Amino acid sequence: MDAPILETARLRLRSFRPADLETYASFCADPEVMRYIASGVTLTRADSWRQMAFFVGHWGLLGYGIWAVERRDTGELIGRVGFLHPPGWPDFEIGWLLGRPFWGQGYALEASRVALRYAFEELRRERVISLIRPDNHASIKLAGALGERLSGEVELFGSTALIYEITARPGRVA
Repeated sequence: MDAPILETARLRLRSFRPADLETYASFCADPEVMRYIASGVTLTRADSWRQMAFFVGHWGLLGYGIWAVERRDTGELIGRVGFLHPPGWPDFEIGWLLGRPFWGQGYALEASRVALRYAFEELRRERVISLIRPDNHASIKLAGALGERLSGEVELFGSTALIYEITARPGRVA
């Protein structure tokens, strides 16, 4: 199953494709981009490929997953946003990652809003979480802008992650 295509005024959320590897691998090789992701280490090109395959497989096995995010005007890959809930994961999570040149332009908020709308309206999810490292102030701010609220913490990859959550409400539009 390919990811459905979602669009906003500036962005297109779509399935990852082989041509995304070089750009995605460059994002994953940047220590600042990866600082708060998983265990905080950079990924090799091969690891980036495996991660892209994991994202594609998540859609096929579970019917939801991570989208590649591109600018509509240029087709340029700028990052990823979407959902994870593999076996053993704390809950149905929305996560985001953008290449550093695309930080601070509202892209993560724009992509996450349309993804959350998809979670509530199409997937009929009642609750969505974000797992955020305590020092990741930019993601904490983004979670707040999405309407998420701090609800706890969990150990993830050997360190603490804060759990931010948002729940479905009648008439909600993320």
